Amino acid sequence: MATTTQPGPLTGFTIGVTAARRRDELTALLSRRGAQVVEAPVLRIVPLSDDLALRQATERCLAAPLDYVVATTGVGWRGWMSAADGWGRGAALSEAFRQAVVLSRGPKATGAVRASGLGEGFSPGSEATDELLTWLLARPLVGRRIAVQEHGVRLEAFAAALRERGAEVISVPVYRWLPPEDLAPVRRLVEQTVRRQVHALTFTSAPAITAFLATAEAEGLREALLDALRADVLPVCVGTLCARPLAELGLPAVFPERGRLGSLVRLLAETLPGRGRRELALTGTVLTLQGNAVLVDGESHWLSPRGAAVLRALAEHPGRVLSRADLLRTVWVDAEADEHAVEAAVGRLRAALGPHGRLIRTVPKRGYRLAAG
Repeated sequence: MATTTQPGPLTGFTIGVTAARRRDELTALLSRRGAQVVEAPVLRIVPLSDDLALRQATERCLAAPLDYVVATTGVGWRGWMSAADGWGRGAALSEAFRQAVVLSRGPKATGAVRASGLGEGFSPGSEATDELLTWLLARPLVGRRIAVQEHGVRLEAFAAALRERGAEVISVPVYRWLPPEDLAPVRRLVEQTVRRQVHALTFTSAPAITAFLATAEAEGLREALLDALRADVLPVCVGTLCARPLAELGLPAVFPERGRLGSLVRLLAETLPGRGRRELALTGTVLTLQGNAVLVDGESHWLSPRGAAVLRALAEHPGRVLSRADLLRTVWVDAEADEHAVEAAVGRLRAALGPHGRLIRTVPKRGYRLAAG
């Protein structure tokens, strides 16, 4: 039975959340706007405070004066400083940074740099790593020492470009992205996406997109997933850097101007209602189809994905009769079903709509129609 609630801008939409960090915050923001959320963290962050590679990179930074330091993420910068404090090297590392020019990738990294008592010499407005690289390459780099705080993946091309110009680059791996301990939710979200049971997917990092596509490939569903993302399921990213793996595949990802969770949710609330929303003036009633919900008389009635698909098919031509065979071809495209499944789905749809279920009329020996005004 569908619940009846006051509608929000995302009522009727099911949205997949792939983030691990700040997942609860993103889920709450979406739920408050009426969305149903499917949580499936595709990666987990593993801090490297006890990792030998991080400690060795830190000691290399302290072995001689640094000329430039690149901060790519706020969480990574704070983690690095915290680990250095734990080793008794925090003060020395801060002093080394103070003698260098600190570059920060966007407001979050800039905030972390400032919170550690330092100031940034340059921060690009776009939060793009490419702009940091362009800024550095415009300066003489022969013999310069540059520390680059990585953000879960190796910045190999970034470091290689600097080394080609004669710089000594110290790559600092502050944390790593690893697969979740339980992959089952990710596999389910891949299947739901392929079946168009979600309306949008949210991504907060490029590695998460890569990992999600890798899971689909392992399940033999990569091409089916890409087809869904091209047409029916909206991929929404937190920023341009995050969206890059999708852009390279020619997929139409959207992202807000500012890389914030609140901005991402506002973009969803502005974009999704315009995709497939349909208002119908029926007999004495204005009915709005939005995602998997019907909005009528100031209330929302959640439907099953199948029920919503049946109602959408009937709403394409109000008053026209669709036979059971028509509905089977339209709604049960990839599933085995017979006309009894259509009858059962219509019955459940009427029950979910409560008193408005009368709008779905049975035409004896012919099929069903939506009562037109």
